[in-house]
Amino acid sequence: QVQLVESGGGSVQPGQSLTLSCKITGSGSSPYDLGWYRQSPRGGRNLVATITRHGETEYSESVKGRFTISRDNAEHTAYLVMNNLNPEDTAVYSCYADVGIEMRIRYWGPGTQVNVSS
Repeated sequence: QVQLVESGGGSVQPGQSLTLSCKITGSGSSPYDLGWYRQSPRGGRNLVATITRHGETEYSESVKGRFTISRDNAEHTAYLVMNNLNPEDTAVYSCYADVGIEMRIRYWGPGTQVNVSS
């Protein structure tokens, strides 16, 4: 059974940084793509960043230049480094993994809260 668990959320002031981690277990040797979504208090879930099994990355316009997604395949862990945070980044951040080759199944973590306020 594939499971994902996020960590690293917390409360910070504007301009500060946080690094989120997403640990994947149970995927065996199956390849997977990874990504982060966030859901803000105002509602709506938005894609933040993705990284493919080949290491290709994409970002939403709102975080481009401030956030960096990466992965450590040996540790089965994805990271989201978030710099220069602002109050609009406040949200629950959830990671997902699309596991498989021809047929891909998406698995989700429970999410971690990020609060940015002065």
